[in-house]
Amino acid sequence: MSQQLINLSPDLLRLQNEGYEITVKDAHAVISNIPYVDSSKQIRFGTLVSDLTLRGNITCRPSSHVMYFLGVQPCNKDGSPIQQIMHSCRKVRLTTDISPDMSFSNKPRSGYTDYYHKFTQYISIITAPAYSLDPNVKAKTFKPVLTPEESEVFNYIDTNSGRAGITAISSTLKEQKIGVIGLGGTGSYILDFVAKTPVQEIHLFDADDFVQHNAFRSPGAASLSKLRERQSKVDYHKSRYQNMHRGIVSHACFIDEDNVDMLRDLDFVFISIDEGAAKKVIFNYLTDQKIAFVDVGIGIEVADNKLTGILRTTLSTPDKNSHVDNYVPYQTGEEDEYASNIQISELNALNAVFAVIKWKKVCGYYHDHIKEYNSTYTINAHMLVGEEEFAA
Repeated sequence: MSQQLINLSPDLLRLQNEGYEITVKDAHAVISNIPYVDSSKQIRFGTLVSDLTLRGNITCRPSSHVMYFLGVQPCNKDGSPIQQIMHSCRKVRLTTDISPDMSFSNKPRSGYTDYYHKFTQYISIITAPAYSLDPNVKAKTFKPVLTPEESEVFNYIDTNSGRAGITAISSTLKEQKIGVIGLGGTGSYILDFVAKTPVQEIHLFDADDFVQHNAFRSPGAASLSKLRERQSKVDYHKSRYQNMHRGIVSHACFIDEDNVDMLRDLDFVFISIDEGAAKKVIFNYLTDQKIAFVDVGIGIEVADNKLTGILRTTLSTPDKNSHVDNYVPYQTGEEDEYASNIQISELNALNAVFAVIKWKKVCGYYHDHIKEYNSTYTINAHMLVGEEEFAA
């Protein structure tokens, strides 16, 4: 995707055609082999990095004038720092592979028109002292730059993480194979959130069809023509989210004793079903296989002609799983409040949010001071309680 983006973006392609060593990595443009002078009046070679503002995998006008740099402080030919670009000497981690040593700030009155303008402006300032000391050094090397296409999980670059400077943090989720069992209200929102992460694969399990009532508790707005097609839930949601994520795999089946081994290669599983016997089979298998999972549940009832209830999120890991039976109801039938099937889209979404945040905490994406393994949100009291903390 790196070379494809360069080919489609006139400003990046112009930089490459003029001989600069440019690559694109995780929504950042990188130009290497930039000559500059250090404080000892010696010529060195550094690397400039800019985040990219994209529209449909094509660059548009830069939204930031800040430029990052890998190297020591660039100086004038007398060894004094170049003051006109100084910004911050704090080392940051932009992506897994890019950790600049400092950042520069030099903003034209009208901003930068494109990335060719931005890079060449900084290159001109940084390289001038080096050229004055040695006219033979050059940033335009015309060196062949290998840009092997990576196995991208997205159909277009995640500029949101790059723009926010959290690409390195997002990489904690890479290479994972995720399972979502149950694509009803909560499960479909879980998919919506997970599909926006760089996990390798997302496996969907549900044998039901996507019908009219599902449209009112799932993300987005299904068209009438789609409802008339009566697709399976997994195929309907795959067709929507594969527009963004390439690794979505649909399994139009319920998980039971006969096929539970379909989960064996997964790294983490979200469970959003109300069939108690099936849950028990799934829990036992995942525990035996040392696969972490989150089970979610919603209990809603009518009281005084208003709705109230509790949302539950229960985590199990290879290190701690004996608590699960204490919190997860396995009964199915009229005695189970959830069997009334009262589901509201915002409650499904909220339950999914709690589940996905908990997964990201397990992965190290978010800080987790409490490390609760079960949490409940009570609607009428607006009370969120974390229970069953893990004693390290």
